Amino acid sequence: MPALRTSARHRLAAVTALPLLAVALTGCGYGSAAKADDTKKPAFAAGAKKLSVDTVRIGYFPNLTHATALVGDQEGLFQKELGGTALKTSQFNAGPSEIEALNAGSIDIGFIGPSPSINGYTKSRGKSLRIIGGSASGGVKLVVDPKKIRTLDDLKGRKIATPQLGNTQDVAFLNWISEKGWKVDAQSGKGDVSVVRTDNKVTPDAFKSGSIDGAWVPEPTASKLVAEGAKELLDESSLWPDDKFVITNIIVSQKFLTEHPDVVEAVLRGSVKTNEWINADPDRAKASANAALEKLTGKPLPAEILDPAWKSIQITDDPLAATLDAQAEHAVKAGLLEKPDLNGIYDLEPLNKVLKAAGRPEVSDAGLGVK
Repeated sequence: MPALRTSARHRLAAVTALPLLAVALTGCGYGSAAKADDTKKPAFAAGAKKLSVDTVRIGYFPNLTHATALVGDQEGLFQKELGGTALKTSQFNAGPSEIEALNAGSIDIGFIGPSPSINGYTKSRGKSLRIIGGSASGGVKLVVDPKKIRTLDDLKGRKIATPQLGNTQDVAFLNWISEKGWKVDAQSGKGDVSVVRTDNKVTPDAFKSGSIDGAWVPEPTASKLVAEGAKELLDESSLWPDDKFVITNIIVSQKFLTEHPDVVEAVLRGSVKTNEWINADPDRAKASANAALEKLTGKPLPAEILDPAWKSIQITDDPLAATLDAQAEHAVKAGLLEKPDLNGIYDLEPLNKVLKAAGRPEVSDAGLGVK
């Protein structure tokens, strides 16, 4: 897997329209339910020192864009850092339900996309969460029917799917359309390009039936479509400086961060060490992530989907804060969000402490950190 990346320019899509706060997906998941993980986990060592809580509860999606959580949990790398504090995990398929769990105190820390992070923060007026680290960049592609669309200009007049009105990929595509000089009504999706909001679960069938001509979607949906005969026309990473933009953050409830900084720091050490493990041996990490997916979903991803999807996702400690700010700007520009106040959404002091101890450079909050 390529080395970690950073970004700032094409700040494409990460936030959901305010009316959609309760329903917007992150673009990484496929539903809305959450479930506790009752699979057998590596136990902490007997006699290991407990931190300031008995148990820390972490939420994440059973999806490759949450590879840090999948692999860190599967390999016991988080538990190793937590010592005698037990790790309990829950899986979510949509951002709003994970934010609800965080607000309700059902989880303490979560891996989640930029849209629900922004929405959760703004809806609570800056009181619910902080972003404390990065996890993944990229993993979003425009794939099309090559019989109908050969170049980017051929998208005009065609039907292109995005996962949901106002979600991360939807805003990204609307922003790209705007920069082409084309016009589309953001709410209806009608205009020079027809933007068809289609759940990722049914997008492959919609493509096979010919009811859509392509899709701007996250992995592994993009690779599923390619396996069905689609062609990759654009990788969203190419639109960003250094080919990087945030697709997954780490968030924490402000209450938990204040009361249990030692646990937060331990989880971040686990995250940093997991990311190092993944990037040092991508093939082994890919197999570990797929094994975790098999446990959680009942079946692994086949190689023709897993391999290209895995290659397009960059694992990083950097939350790529400038790109989250840019994504919010694009949602505002599209008319899907009132301008949010994101000041204080980041607290990267614990992560930078961990990085410094590991001899690694600090990461930036792009001026959006706790003052």
